[in-house]
Amino acid sequence: MDRNLALELLRVTEAGALAAAPLQGRGDKMGADGRAVEAIRSALASVDMKGTVVIGEGEKDQAPMLYFGEEIGNGLEPELDVAIDPIEGTSLTAAGLPGAISVIALAERGTMFTTHVHYMQKLVVGRRARGVIDLDMPVEWNLRRIAKAEGLPPQELTVVVLERSRNEDIVAQIRAVGARIKLITAGDVAGALEAALEMRLGIHCMMGSGGCTEGVLAACAIKTIGGDMQAKLLLRDDAERKVAVKEGHKPNKVLSIDDLCSGNNIFFAATGITSGELLKGVRYEDVYAYTQSMVLRSASGTMRIVDAYHPIEKLRAKGLLPEQVVARPGTR
Repeated sequence: MDRNLALELLRVTEAGALAAAPLQGRGDKMGADGRAVEAIRSALASVDMKGTVVIGEGEKDQAPMLYFGEEIGNGLEPELDVAIDPIEGTSLTAAGLPGAISVIALAERGTMFTTHVHYMQKLVVGRRARGVIDLDMPVEWNLRRIAKAEGLPPQELTVVVLERSRNEDIVAQIRAVGARIKLITAGDVAGALEAALEMRLGIHCMMGSGGCTEGVLAACAIKTIGGDMQAKLLLRDDAERKVAVKEGHKPNKVLSIDDLCSGNNIFFAATGITSGELLKGVRYEDVYAYTQSMVLRSASGTMRIVDAYHPIEKLRAKGLLPEQVVARPGTR
């Protein structure tokens, strides 16, 4: 695949972010998600690929589209696996809180991990700690190994954890070591990327459980930038265990980053909806709407941060900015 599909995906996540942005802070999670899904599906229809959604949020969130097995793209080669989350952080968007993004990843057909189980345990590190982690080992063991790789005492590590009751034990173990914790209420793709990009954001690892879709999306991005990740399915009851076994997964198996995405040609794009530490969100400036995106490609290892300005009149013509939403001149 000589084409840089990641740049084509940029249009897709930009469309999702621009469609969702007018509903920031309006308390309408489903409305924002529906607008993002519609915009992304429309944008994907013109991409030269035969894509199949192998993992996504449609079934878990009862979203209107983008379900497992859905075919997207215009049907031309190449054949690709697709992982997608039109809004990663619907609650953040609805509440007007930082860190919501629109995100998608592609890789060769048959290379992405797929499951209908909703959650997985995760351990994410950056390039310096690659190869030193083991999800089967205790939290303290991993933190001390990561700290040694980073050239820091364990107390100077900063760990991202999704704030959920199921992660309370991990939080207690991290604090027992003395490391700092950054609790996030949602957005664990962005949290995982913060951990893998430790030189940029000062986060050294991510621990705890989160969504499986987000885990696969994060693995695609982390693999392109040279970080490391391990995961394990979080099976909350017998029904989920039966689902995992039926899919051919070993319930207690530690999944490496290559288990999550074994592809050699990975493309990833994310666009900010609400401003966070990873990406700036959509804002309106006179006659333009501003977006900031991250674009990754494994073949080159390149990470691009793309600032774009979209004419508001053209967004209205495409239905990405409703007429009733006023873009105030100079709003930042």
